[in-house]
Amino acid sequence: MIADDVLDWMIGIPTPRFVADHYERAPLVHTRGGDGRFDALLTLTRLNDRIAELDLRAGMIELANAQSPIPRSDYEQGDFVDRVAVARGYRQGATIVFNQLQHSDRRMAAFCRQLERVFSCHIQTNTYLTPPAEQGFRTHYDSHDVFILQVAGSKNWRLYGDPEDSPFRGERFQGMHRPAGEPVLEFTLNPGDCAYIPRGYYHDAVNVGSVPSLHITVGLIVRTWADLMLEAVSQVCVADPNFRRALPPGYADPSADRTALAATFDRLAATLAGQVKLEPAIDTIAEAFIRSREPDLTGALVDSHIDPQGTYAARTSLHTITETDTEVRVLAPGCEFKFGRAPLSLITRILDGTPFRVADLDHSEALDVLGRMMAAGLIERRDGKVG
Repeated sequence: MIADDVLDWMIGIPTPRFVADHYERAPLVHTRGGDGRFDALLTLTRLNDRIAELDLRAGMIELANAQSPIPRSDYEQGDFVDRVAVARGYRQGATIVFNQLQHSDRRMAAFCRQLERVFSCHIQTNTYLTPPAEQGFRTHYDSHDVFILQVAGSKNWRLYGDPEDSPFRGERFQGMHRPAGEPVLEFTLNPGDCAYIPRGYYHDAVNVGSVPSLHITVGLIVRTWADLMLEAVSQVCVADPNFRRALPPGYADPSADRTALAATFDRLAATLAGQVKLEPAIDTIAEAFIRSREPDLTGALVDSHIDPQGTYAARTSLHTITETDTEVRVLAPGCEFKFGRAPLSLITRILDGTPFRVADLDHSEALDVLGRMMAAGLIERRDGKVG
């Protein structure tokens, strides 16, 4: 069972302490887990089932070996993954990488939603199954922070000094353009253990046990201050026609006089400094993030009939509620609702997380609001008494 404080459950410390002492700063290793602690997310048997049952399209699975690159043509046939080739490659020492398992596994999806509420960022998972005594990847760094959840087996990790300073999102490691520093941290993760590695830290890992190593790498795909500043600048540029005017003819000529260009640039830069605003920019980014999240439709069809005597409650999910003179607007993962007749008090009561009976809402719009929210996965049926 995953605890409400998902970071405490993973790494043994509360969220505020993690953010203050480690987030984007320093690695953290939690080696007091216990065999089976991550079985609520995944087991080797369940991973085997996913590989056997799912419609595996190209890109969902990769094979990797630190000693020799494995071309996709060895295990992909057109748009599909060749399962037999994957199993054969694994027997020959390759690591199986199952990319983005949260898109096809309900437990992993629910886990990612919990972390998304903590970090307000996209959470992705890559799952690694490495044969005994094998290594999937050479020393490298990631362009995003990661948590390593060791599910089965044992893997030895080495982290190196002199990390890259906050590599940008989407930057792919292209080989060691400079040597990694000296090893500064070495540890072995056993079942139930977890580690946090900030982006930019060179690292490598090898299976040191006599059984397969299965771990989940949880990646934090964050928005940065650069994203926020670019959004704020773009809003000013869209609103002010001076920014939309063309650059002067001939500006690309190496012999062009850039004096006038510099004067206009400085004037526009000063305009930006006086007009960029935090609130509209952060609202735009936050709404875009909420819109892009996957809704939780568990039970949405089974419980689609609203029982007036039934007990319901809002799921813990990202959402915003705003009111205008004519309507109440609810924005949530995968949906946007506009209620013209339902009052703000009714919407707020339904979404505050406290269990309720439909009969107690006492409003003519209650059934309509509940039905629409149930279909979007915001509300779920609850058994038992109202708390």
